[in-house]
Amino acid sequence: MNILLTAPYNEEAREVLSKFGNVVYKPWKPHGRAYHANELIQLLKEANADALITEHDHVTKEVLSNVPLQFVGVCRGTPSNVDVKYATKKGIPVFNTPARNAQAVAEMFIGNLITFMRNTFYGHKWLKEKKWDADAHTAYLQFKGNEIAGKTVGMVGFGAVGQCIAGILRHFPCDIQFYDPFIESPDPDYKKVTLEEVFSTSEIVSIHLPVNEHTKGMINKELMNRMKKDAIFINTARAVVVDREALIEVLKENKIRGAILDVFYHEPPDEVDYEIINHPNVLATPHIAGATYEVEDHHAVIMNENLRKWFIDKNRDFKEFVNKEVLQVLEV
Repeated sequence: MNILLTAPYNEEAREVLSKFGNVVYKPWKPHGRAYHANELIQLLKEANADALITEHDHVTKEVLSNVPLQFVGVCRGTPSNVDVKYATKKGIPVFNTPARNAQAVAEMFIGNLITFMRNTFYGHKWLKEKKWDADAHTAYLQFKGNEIAGKTVGMVGFGAVGQCIAGILRHFPCDIQFYDPFIESPDPDYKKVTLEEVFSTSEIVSIHLPVNEHTKGMINKELMNRMKKDAIFINTARAVVVDREALIEVLKENKIRGAILDVFYHEPPDEVDYEIINHPNVLATPHIAGATYEVEDHHAVIMNENLRKWFIDKNRDFKEFVNKEVLQVLEV
């Protein structure tokens, strides 16, 4: 088997991967952007590849119909750059790497939450602008904030990222509650509640949802209006799961304390996104919660483990196997 590897992979992980076949390493980063479909087809053919491990490249129907592949590995939590439906039709199993960025997102979540609640950004700006020209206690009074300890944190979606964050927050300590119809509480300290309860009873509401036909616009005006006046809304998942106009409304009308956002409807942002970003009670970052070098090491380990399960253990029922329906086509 010849494997075209365009996802970033460290040398040690590439050595492990070579046990499954000949590896042709053409990472997308030196290219400056993800490979487009025509470029990917050319690379696959040049490598005589019958397998692909990608991160952000455009794995379209055109790619999948031009090159016979034994599998497609996607080093992402959601394989949104792959035409999974067509891959299934063609009998191509698709593997992904959920949880690759769980620690990265969790750490940034905590850092940004502390920054927001302790007014760190505004204090830093005030100090850099040399505004400390009065009494020694001016800043102490002006930028007094709140502790995370003792707060109720509600999560919408409680997969790997949510559980990683909860594992840290419980030691502040915080009360953790969540809404997720697909998960039972993994710990007696985590309370499973309704979606409405998350919004009406939490001081901090955090979104951890994938994008699909059921979640788009799921966080609507009715839910946003349930939030406490001193509540903080956090979204490090995907912007389109939230009704953008509802978010703008609660911010403009000061119905909540503010928002911490890492994702936007358009990236780069459009004017409406910038209206949210520029709101004084919003701490915004440019979709970097999962952007650490370690994430690349994590996804390589997870993907190699996927291949071990598939090719060596003959396992056909692991969570990183995206399109299990393909088994009906493969008849294995």
